[in-house]
Amino acid sequence: MKLDPNRPRATRLAPTPSGALHVGNARTFLLNWALARHEGWRVTLRLEDLDIGRVKDGAHATAIADLADLGLDWDGEVEVQSRDLMPYRAMLTRLAESGELFRCDRSRSEIRSAASAPHAEDGETRYPPELRPPEPWPRVIQAWEANHRLRVEPRDEHVFDELLGERTFNPGLEAGDLVVWTKLGVPAYQLAVVVDDARHGITDVVRGDDLLASAARQQLLARLLGLPHARWWHLPLVYGDDGKRLAKRHGAHSLRALFERGVKRERIAGWAAWSIGLVPERAPLSLDALVAATSPDALRAAISTRNSHSCVFGDGDLGWLCES
Repeated sequence: MKLDPNRPRATRLAPTPSGALHVGNARTFLLNWALARHEGWRVTLRLEDLDIGRVKDGAHATAIADLADLGLDWDGEVEVQSRDLMPYRAMLTRLAESGELFRCDRSRSEIRSAASAPHAEDGETRYPPELRPPEPWPRVIQAWEANHRLRVEPRDEHVFDELLGERTFNPGLEAGDLVVWTKLGVPAYQLAVVVDDARHGITDVVRGDDLLASAARQQLLARLLGLPHARWWHLPLVYGDDGKRLAKRHGAHSLRALFERGVKRERIAGWAAWSIGLVPERAPLSLDALVAATSPDALRAAISTRNSHSCVFGDGDLGWLCES
């Protein structure tokens, strides 16, 4: 379903409270927030905490504190996915009624990974159609604590990205039948974000381009559920100097570690703007200046000019951030 062009624009900051946020997260959140404030969009903060078993004690508060220390704000109360599972259950029931949903008992690791956002470097194994159980499949949910997959036949899904242009994916060939519900009794990542973005009125999703393929899967799910999907804005990813996607394993690059070393938010904002090409050199930048610099056209021009869809955060960047 297409978005109503007259609908008020809104985006979301959606950290996963499974550990400390890192400088790559900070860049995405800063640019997402700055674009929203530049354009006058509403900003929702949503804690995506359905990855049960990986959510750390106190991580909800830490994620909120890290964003606040960056100087970011949001509109309305903080949304927490785990507080209410009923909206997800309602949508799973709708999928079951279509006759396209089947129960699939697989390994614990596969089930657990389904609750996490997939990333390009992670790789994935396509679920082959020959493993589907015999049809017809039940049109009611017989067990909530069971793994459920949605039938996905090979077909092109066209994704228009506001920064990268049109891309084409084939979820049926790339991933096969999608896990939409897990044995842990919670929705898988793809279903959860589709449901949440629709019910929170999210019109614009700004995130790393390692999730570009997920946009195709989320469009497919939204269409089946009769829900609108957001406009997509996928930013170049940040890598560590080891060549791997910057992640929580890069402990020295965590926001908390940087703040504890006395790093100021203006230096992180300045590095974020410079690293994506919004400003010509690394220099401390106020959040007001970041907002002024982060227009849609400026982002498109910066990404096009750099002709690169990645950024490396190395020792030199860390050293610059920590300069007094």
